[in-house]
Amino acid sequence: MSNQQQEWGDLFGQMNEAVAESFEKNLEAQSALMESWMGSFDSSLPDDEVMEDGMEGMADAYEVWMDAAEETFERTADAAQGEDVAPQEFRDIWLRSANEAFSEVLSTTAFAHANGQLVQQVMEMQEEMTEMTEDQLATMGIATNEDVQEVGERLIELERRQHEVENKLDRILDAVEE
Repeated sequence: MSNQQQEWGDLFGQMNEAVAESFEKNLEAQSALMESWMGSFDSSLPDDEVMEDGMEGMADAYEVWMDAAEETFERTADAAQGEDVAPQEFRDIWLRSANEAFSEVLSTTAFAHANGQLVQQVMEMQEEMTEMTEDQLATMGIATNEDVQEVGERLIELERRQHEVENKLDRILDAVEE
């Protein structure tokens, strides 16, 4: 085998590895995105319009993936015909496609709906954690945020009353001096 054939074989092997690896990683990313998206809905599914928009977004993302696969196949064929194709081109094809596909999904009302549900769940969990923390602090005899706020409100009220008393005393002193 000549050096040129060996180099071409090595290059083609590298490109095949790069294509296979990037294709596998992108399919995993697409699958993880779909699982995450579907898992983010609570027991109540969104209305039909939102679901339809979400499915359209997923279909558009799938189309982007298929276009990337077609472009990868075309570039592989170009390399097989002797064109100088860098393995990085394949990575770039899949990175660009991943960005486009994720954009298709992330711009849907279904994703916004799921994201809203997720934020609501996180806020509820945060509220529960705050309540549990305050209960634990109270059990240990440590002032809670609620306790500190109450003390602050009482101090403000005491300062207001003190200011009223000072004003009354000033009026009484002024009247006595006259």
